Amino acid sequence: MTVEGNAKTEDLLVALLRTSASVFIKRLSNNDRDWSRYHNKHQAGVYVPAPERDGGFFPALTLKERDPAQAAILETWIRVDWPQVGERDKRARLVNYRSKGEETHLTGLPKEAFASLAPASFLVIGRSGSGDEPRFEALTIDATDDAAAILTDALRLPVDFQALVRFPDEERRSQQEQLLSFADLLLTAWRMGSLVSFAAEHAAMPDTYTLARMARQAYLDEHQLAMLDPFEIECPGDAVRHISRVVELEIFRGFQRKRIATEIVQLITGNAASDTTGAILARVVENVGEIDALMLSASQQRRSRAGYSFEHHIEAMLLAGRVPFEKQVIIDAKKRPDFILPSWKFLSEPGGDGQGFILSAKTTLRERWKQVQREMSEHALFLATVDDSLAGNAIDDMASMGITLVVPEILTSASSTAAKAAEYRGHSNVITFRQFFDTEIRDKRLRHWPPVEHH
Repeated sequence: MTVEGNAKTEDLLVALLRTSASVFIKRLSNNDRDWSRYHNKHQAGVYVPAPERDGGFFPALTLKERDPAQAAILETWIRVDWPQVGERDKRARLVNYRSKGEETHLTGLPKEAFASLAPASFLVIGRSGSGDEPRFEALTIDATDDAAAILTDALRLPVDFQALVRFPDEERRSQQEQLLSFADLLLTAWRMGSLVSFAAEHAAMPDTYTLARMARQAYLDEHQLAMLDPFEIECPGDAVRHISRVVELEIFRGFQRKRIATEIVQLITGNAASDTTGAILARVVENVGEIDALMLSASQQRRSRAGYSFEHHIEAMLLAGRVPFEKQVIIDAKKRPDFILPSWKFLSEPGGDGQGFILSAKTTLRERWKQVQREMSEHALFLATVDDSLAGNAIDDMASMGITLVVPEILTSASSTAAKAAEYRGHSNVITFRQFFDTEIRDKRLRHWPPVEHH
């Protein structure tokens, strides 16, 4: 299963998904990574929940022979290839110290595969072969890497999960069936000589504003809400995160499947009806999972879409909450921040800087947050994001620059799996959307601002 050479992580992942009968995926918590970087950490390796431990992916645990007076230990050993770090046939141990209940860890992992990972990254282990000697290959996928989008799309990973096992063949068949359902309509249009007009009417991708509006409306309908009022919604940050990362993503994928099917049909047929071309077309559509170029480009398009949609959702919240703002105003040195609250005129007036501020919205940050500093000038800046992969040292750097991060409530909650994978807790310059709207806007500033004029 191992891929030779200096292959990119995306190539290694595609190969693993193609050759593995089943795949174990773990969203890494801070404890799952910290053992590789700090010597004072008690946890060794990666925590494996009991359902995935006992679900058949890993060999069954057996009782280790030891003094009966000592607490029992259950364990099993597997051999794993790690192509990213050049490790072959490395022994790993799945161990459960019964004195700790069901707590189980996978140990014997290469530190270099984990030491530099961003928060909320992934461990992916593929299993192939059958019988008593399965083969295992493992990759770590950095949350900021393009491979993370490929993994999420290929296996339809939910937004918030701790660990799960997926079957790549089943996922491919499911996607093929969804494509084929639309391909049937395309075939009919092709035979009638109206493929071009049919594609233009039914497979056109909406612009980002329309797509964002469709997602918000679907969320509002589901929750029986009239509008996305941040002062009325209990957790406004969680709401906008769910809209952009779940609801809108599914709508986008629906349009994207139609577009991909249409591109394949048009590529093969050249928009001309022919029995021979039809036979070729049917074979291509049935095996569309193998057309890697189109499927991989889908992940890139998703990331591009997400950046624009998040800004649209923030704007919708400000409008619904009747919060005065200006959008994309060109200020000094041709800077164009996402939002100015309440207005550039107010912010520029004597004393206005103490009450107004700049709001930037970025769904993912990476190194892009450094661009935000240039928008600040001498003004206060809040940076809203749903990115769970921002490292703690970057958060500290933002604090030194006077940047306040605004994040979904779930990313700071002590009880949430998402918060345990992120590094936002414990930083004084991190607030939730709830705190942003209630404290920073309503309690501290709104009474000083002019009434809202936009509708």
